[in-house]
Amino acid sequence: MTILINIDVPSLAEGERFYVSAFGLKPGRKLGDTVLEMTGWPVLAYLLEKPAGTIGAALKEREYTRHWTPVHVDVVVPDLDHAVELAMAAGAVVEGGPADTSYGRIAMLADPFGHGFCLIEFNSSGYDSVLST
Repeated sequence: MTILINIDVPSLAEGERFYVSAFGLKPGRKLGDTVLEMTGWPVLAYLLEKPAGTIGAALKEREYTRHWTPVHVDVVVPDLDHAVELAMAAGAVVEGGPADTSYGRIAMLADPFGHGFCLIEFNSSGYDSVLST
């Protein structure tokens, strides 16, 4: 099996600029006029150009304001403070943290299109520090 990440954006150019600047992703293949493959993560991410107001999942109109979804991306980074700086410079908004946890440090952000994501810098124990026995 393979996992792909699909991210709706109001324009491919805006989406490409953010994801290249914030995470160092690189544009891959362009699939038609409305899909851009992004490489550089362990999974491929596809930016899908979907204008605001078009119908998306659950027959809801797309809005590119901050929204909540039970599925989001966690990006593991080697230096949380630097990653937060890059994301903010690219247009992300910090919503929480950086904060210390038993497994390392975490910051909660949103991209310019309203999608939430977390940046995580694991310590040497990582999630092993929260294992149930």
